[in-house]
Amino acid sequence: MSREIIEAVRELERDKNLESGILVDALRDGLLAAYKKTSGAYRHAVVEIDDAGDFRVYAIHMPQDIEVRLLDEARERALDELERIEEETGEKQHTLITDDDLEIDWDQVPGDQMRREDVTPENFGRIAAQTAKQVIQQRIREAERQIMYEEYVDRVSEVVTGIVQQAGDRNNILVDLGKVEALLPRSEQVDGERYEQGSRIKAVITEVRSGTKGPQVILSRRDPELIKTLFELEVPEIADGLVEIRGVAREPGYRSKIAVVSHAQGVDPVGACVGPRGSRVRMVVSELRGEKIDIIPWNTEPARFLAKALSPARVREVYIDDETKEATVIVPEDQLALAIGKEGLNARLAARLTGWKVDIQSEAEFAAAEAEAAFAGGEAGEDFSGRCAAILSNGKRCPNASLPGTRFCGIPAHAALAEREARGETVEEAVPVAGAEAEEAEGGGEATVEAAPETAPGNGPAEVPSPEPAEAQSPPTAEGQVAAHAGTDERDDQPSA
Repeated sequence: MSREIIEAVRELERDKNLESGILVDALRDGLLAAYKKTSGAYRHAVVEIDDAGDFRVYAIHMPQDIEVRLLDEARERALDELERIEEETGEKQHTLITDDDLEIDWDQVPGDQMRREDVTPENFGRIAAQTAKQVIQQRIREAERQIMYEEYVDRVSEVVTGIVQQAGDRNNILVDLGKVEALLPRSEQVDGERYEQGSRIKAVITEVRSGTKGPQVILSRRDPELIKTLFELEVPEIADGLVEIRGVAREPGYRSKIAVVSHAQGVDPVGACVGPRGSRVRMVVSELRGEKIDIIPWNTEPARFLAKALSPARVREVYIDDETKEATVIVPEDQLALAIGKEGLNARLAARLTGWKVDIQSEAEFAAAEAEAAFAGGEAGEDFSGRCAAILSNGKRCPNASLPGTRFCGIPAHAALAEREARGETVEEAVPVAGAEAEEAEGGGEATVEAAPETAPGNGPAEVPSPEPAEAQSPPTAEGQVAAHAGTDERDDQPSA
């Protein structure tokens, strides 16, 4: 062997982007494997290669008790490695381990008890070259598979673009990612989507498995991360951090809701996601094959957030319980079906987006339940509904919960009525109380985007309705339940957009 061979091996390491020395070690293992096939070979031997490319084979002699101990330790390491491979790949290993295949740790052998003998065979070059070639090729394949696995295992939850190759067993789809071939299982496909051979699709990497034939990448089209990434690609404000997606709730193939918030003054998060004439969100809808998307302004107040999350339905009032994370939403009679959605889809998405358990009732249902609670017992005229007894200047009853031990909430004007009542003075709840009116809600609507029904899925234009009128803000909250008005008298009677 010459120096040119060593230099060629190291050049091959650089070309394949392999770790330095890995092919030289493979060459050394190949020469040792070739020696083990020769007649009269010793069980314990090592191969040494110098910088000039010359190699020598040395047999190692040691005491019997040390040999037995080292073989037992090497056998345990080999069995542990097989168990690890079985756990990672899920495939049962049936490899037969012999003592000749075990790698002994020579550092544990005392130098004064180990004797080395040069046993390099004559005319060893041709056999060694052929064996070394096979070992180097195998080591290159293993190193490339490991590099590929390490590359993709760090990209889990990342969205990638691939080309559909063909449908595999049980309707699984093979997707070419360039370096590897990924799998889109049937369970991760969206109902109603068709994946034609040669078409480009975007999907989320959900899992990377290490296999004997290379890494196996598992993709998903149902993951909510797909919507986040698509909006990051289409909306510069999200990529720059000016607008943030705070939550995503998705029913793949049917409808999705995203909550957005702005971190820069003057930037409308909903308008930024919709884009001019709906161009930005239309691209996302096209990639999702016509899936409807509701863009909701995120709010720190749960009552307001819940009211917006039930878009496109108009909400009259929201009562929340912070301890149980439950909310009762009151909607006009004509908005009840819209708020619940087909098979409860709209209410289910709103609950996922906000993290609250939502109970939707019509105004008639809520009034009947409140009247029944008030009639449950007690003296005549006593109210058991738990709401404040004060009447606002607009003629409506205060929606806030009453404080414990009183019939009024914590608003200063209403608390004054509670103090008068405690002193034994007569209190007229029906008298309008100045300063107790519900504050008007600050601006911020929601947008609903869906593909036009007369166009093919994924190719048709998306309709972007104009934002709905701003809803009214709830008055200051008290302990226990909190209520928020979501509209005014005149507006609530109007049909929804």
